[in-house]
Amino acid sequence: MIPIVKDLSMAQLWARPGGAAAIGFHLAHLPGSLDRLLTYSSSQPLTAKQLAALASERTVHDDRPELGRLLARFRAGLDAAIEYLGIVPPDSLLQPREVGRKRLPSTTLGLIFHAAEHSSRHAGQIVTLARIVQS
Repeated sequence: MIPIVKDLSMAQLWARPGGAAAIGFHLAHLPGSLDRLLTYSSSQPLTAKQLAALASERTVHDDRPELGRLLARFRAGLDAAIEYLGIVPPDSLLQPREVGRKRLPSTTLGLIFHAAEHSSRHAGQIVTLARIVQS
């Protein structure tokens, strides 16, 4: 992922072709959503720090953090997710879990699967948008 975006200018990072969310948004949202979904998969509530990160994702198009900051958070988020996945007890995979304020039903495995699916969608957006803004 990093080679795809490492040479983007700020204009390219925050371009919104056709009104799409910018690459910068996807770089900010992917590790945040991954962290939140995996937190729910461990049957934990979101922390104040996670809620603050979610709020900052809502204003990221206005705040426009620089690429280095986004990539540092991106790398840290992926590293933390990989570490967590290595310690998930197999016997917890089918245990019921609740998601969000509405306490929607899921399981540990369902949330891990959704985290992977959601992350791959945003990674695909990053790759596609990088090609568009660099052309």
